[in-house]
Order: sequence, then structure tokens, then C-alpha cells
Amino acid sequence: MSGRLRVAAVVTRLEGGAGEMVLRGGRALDPAEYEVTIVAGSGGRLLREAGAAGLETVLVPALRAPIAPHADVLALAGLVRLLARRKFDVVHTNCAKAGTLGRLAARRTGAPRIVHTYHGFPFHEFQRVTRRATYVAVERALGRITDLSLCVGTGVAVEALRRRLVPPERVRTIGVAVDPVRVLTPQSRHDARRALRLPPDVPVVGTVGRLTYQKAPDDFVAALRALRPRGVVGVWVGGGELAGEARDLAERAGVRLVFTGDRADAVDLLPAFDVFAMSSRYEGLPLAVVEAMRCGIPVAATAVNAVGDVVVPGETGLLAPPGRPELLAAAVARLLDEPCEALRMARAAAARIAGRHDSAALAEALGDAYGGSRTPAAARVMHVE
Repeated sequence: MSGRLRVAAVVTRLEGGAGEMVLRGGRALDPAEYEVTIVAGSGGRLLREAGAAGLETVLVPALRAPIAPHADVLALAGLVRLLARRKFDVVHTNCAKAGTLGRLAARRTGAPRIVHTYHGFPFHEFQRVTRRATYVAVERALGRITDLSLCVGTGVAVEALRRRLVPPERVRTIGVAVDPVRVLTPQSRHDARRALRLPPDVPVVGTVGRLTYQKAPDDFVAALRALRPRGVVGVWVGGGELAGEARDLAERAGVRLVFTGDRADAVDLLPAFDVFAMSSRYEGLPLAVVEAMRCGIPVAATAVNAVGDVVVPGETGLLAPPGRPELLAAAVARLLDEPCEALRMARAAAARIAGRHDSAALAEALGDAYGGSRTPAAARVMHVE
């Protein structure tokens, strides 16, 4: 093979954890070997960061997360035109909608290699049985045209195999790649709380993520309400379509919850937290959980998908069932009430992830998946209608 390997990294939205992983993967690969083009339906801050990193980005505006037949047909046609014209060596899809339309377009245009990353799944226990079964059937059909499936975390890989989404020999487990974080110290806590305009002596329970149904901001608010007698202040770092609804819910619940919106410096705010709490209904392996552990913040999270890879109950953090905010609140309360125990878990968590979850490991995994090792192109944004 001569020249750089041309990779189309297709993602529904260049936002959130999946968007971060796509961007970090593109930046991590050796530009002497790989020419990566990020194809997305939309994007904000991460789209600008991709351009600053010298990565080519292509927007397909019809590519959207909700099921919308007219838009989906337009998105598929746009992807087919793009892939047929550019003739990429590898088409690497991410997320449910981009995974469906991107893999179909890659198949139609004869892409030499199709790779898909499961950051999580479009199906979960909070759906109707018929809807969940439909999603599983679609993923099984797509698995037959996928050369390799990368699963973010062991729990995700196990679920993919248990559901027979992909043949066993085509499954690989990968980790998340987190950027360097500011370790918890008295100074970093002071700086983070000052940035959030929080007093130094209040208990703070925070989280990082998009305000979406998946992240369950309603359960986060309910957990804070249960913790109200302790004078807890909540912090939600991230934006999303449920921002307004979450604000109203917090106000009605009588809890103090600070909403920061999307922040490029999210990791610098982690030291402000006494406890990192994740209320998600379903997940892969969230970047924010690993970042909180690396920072030294004790973690209470919902027991979903691959979260158990890093949050080992009673050892590196505490877990609660999804959809049970009162139990999540109880886990948070224990970490607040038992600071020595919380510190022990935080130290064990930092030790567990030490030397793992970095960009070098992600680049190696992607190089193996692509059958070589390569990245960036020109920093320009194109639009495909």
C-alpha cells in the first residue's frame, strides 16, 4: 500500500463523549501515515477544535440523531456521494445513526474496510420491548457488513457478543482516551470553585455530560433533592437539548444546581467536586468518569454497560441501579459522610487506571483496526447537502 491511508470517521454529532473520542483518535494517529476526514451531521466546539488540529471536516446536515425518514434518506444519499467521490480506504462509523447510514453507504460504494465503534447501544431497558428488538435486529444486520467492531469497554463488548450483533472474531475491546487532568489539590480545588463561584465549605456533587435523556438529568435532580438536608450544591457541566427542562425541574425541586453549559475546560472544573455522580440510564464507558478518577474525585455512578470496568463497587467507587435516584443519593451520601473511605476508593481508582486510557493506546487500537497506522488532512470545513 502506498501513500497515506485515507480514513472517513463518521459520527452523528461531533459532540459529547463519542465526538471527543473521534476527535482524539484523529489527533492521535500519525499524520505521516493516516489522512483522517471527520464526517458529521453537526458540531460546535469540537468542530472548531478539529479544524485547529488540522483535521478535515465534512458536514452532512441531514445526518441527525432522531429517526426522521426524509432527513435519513437525504443523509444516506449525501454519504453515498461523498464516499463514492473520495474513495476512502477505511470508513469508520460511530454512534447509532451514523453507524447505520454510514455503513450502508460504505457497503453501497464498495469501501475496502468498514469499522464501527460501539460507544454504547441505541437499545436499553427503558425502551418498549418491540422498539428494543427492532434496534437489535438492525444492529445484527449491520454486523454482517462490518469488518471489525470496536467496543468501548468490556461491558459493551460482552453485550454485543451476548446479543449476537457481531461474530466473535470481529469484536475488539478498546478503552477511552482522556486528556491530562489537573489533579485534586487544595489549590486546584480553590481555583475550580472560584471559577464556578462556589464557596469553599459547601459539599459539591457534580457531573459532566450532555443534558439528554441518556444522561438522566431528572434522576440527578432527584438525587440532589434527597441530599438536600446535607446542604449539597450540584454542578452539571455540559449543554444539551434538555437544558431548559432540567433547569425548571431543579427549580421546582428546590435544589441548588449550577449549569455551566458546554465548557472546553471541563476537566479543570472537576477538582471543585467532593463527589462525581453519574446518573445515566445507559452508557458505554464515559470519558468523564475516567477523568474524575484520574483527578482523584470519588465516584458514584449507575451500573450500566462498561462503567463497571473502572468503578468496582466498594473498591474504586460505588454503583447504583439506573433509574433509582434514591439509591444513587445513598451512594453519594456514603462518600460524603465517610471521607476516609471515599479517599481510599479515589486512590484505588487512580491506581487502577494509571498508565491506561491515553491517546497512544487509542492510536494503536485504531491502527490495528484499520490495518496500518495514519491521520490529519487540510483544516477546512465542507458541506454536503
